Amino acid sequence: MTTRTRTVATLLTSALVWMAGCGGAPSSEGTADAAGPTALVTATRLTPTQWPLTYEVTGTVRARTTAVISAKVMGYVREVPVRLGDRVPQGAVLVRLDARDLDAALRQAEAALEEAQSGVPEADNAVAAAKAGLELAQVTFRRMQDLFEKRSVSHQEYDEAVAKLRLAEANYEMAQARRRQLAWKIRQAEQALKAAAISRGYGEITAPFDGVITEKSVEPGILATPGAPLLVLEREGAYRLEAPVEESRLRDIRVGQTVRVEVEALGRSFEGRVSEITPAVDPAARSSLVKIDLPATPSLRSGLFGRAVFTVGRRPVLTVPASAIHERGQLSTVFVVDGGHARTRLVTLGRRQAEHVEVLSGLNAGDQVIAPVPTGLTDGVRVEVRS
Repeated sequence: MTTRTRTVATLLTSALVWMAGCGGAPSSEGTADAAGPTALVTATRLTPTQWPLTYEVTGTVRARTTAVISAKVMGYVREVPVRLGDRVPQGAVLVRLDARDLDAALRQAEAALEEAQSGVPEADNAVAAAKAGLELAQVTFRRMQDLFEKRSVSHQEYDEAVAKLRLAEANYEMAQARRRQLAWKIRQAEQALKAAAISRGYGEITAPFDGVITEKSVEPGILATPGAPLLVLEREGAYRLEAPVEESRLRDIRVGQTVRVEVEALGRSFEGRVSEITPAVDPAARSSLVKIDLPATPSLRSGLFGRAVFTVGRRPVLTVPASAIHERGQLSTVFVVDGGHARTRLVTLGRRQAEHVEVLSGLNAGDQVIAPVPTGLTDGVRVEVRS
């Protein structure tokens, strides 16, 4: 016997064994089943059901709030009390700068304010003295005016009284002006002190909110310049999936829409909500960025891969319970009730949803599918459906 003949014989033998297991010899099994016991089974009659029509895109998990921490003043970094991955509360010190020049400016502003305030007693005394002189000049003028009307004083004496009154008025106005000028200088010194205090506060860079340090590019001794990134802080617990959506699909997506988001690294899915749709379309990728808010989850991190599943409609499908399916290698089969017997059907399966699986081919509406499959059930066995 040649090698080719032995190979063909082996294949035929395997096929016959498989057909025997699946009911491939109906004539002999039909005879056995007629005399054999009847199996009680539970069957589901297939009817079309509406399943959601979905559209999937991939994206990346990002923090909703991210702050790039930088210095507002130039200075050498003296201390960095945080490390990469640290969780910090709002107001915690992240970087300390060498602030000796800022300290000097603050002391100078304090001294200028003290100097301005020291002139207040003298200015107040000058105003009081000028007011007293004015009151005396007014009393003297009224007396001289009465005497002048009675022709008891000369024109020269009356004119001198008028001149003294006007001089007293000018002195009083000048004293008041100097007091107002001093008050303005004090306010100016107070504002300068506030500005110096604010600048001094820039020597300590603090966290603007509770978060986690995700990037760190600062070490003690480097020169920090305004605007240069030192740290990146992300608000923990507030993440979203950012995914590019094809321009042709944007009409099916709206703000507030509920979306199923699957994160493979965590092995779980979330229910997200569309919060933003970028109005501009990327001319190169022909897509717009859609941002989907995710629920607060401790295990979420920026940079994780995610998949967004949008529901864009409904479609009729035939489904069978997952317990009805028997898989052998690449083949999937189910048992149907046909003329009071269990018959094997090869099926092509589609998507799985909860405990049901979509059937693409092999079954028709109205078929009775056995589920769950009793142990030992084979093709051709007589069955009775439980009511």
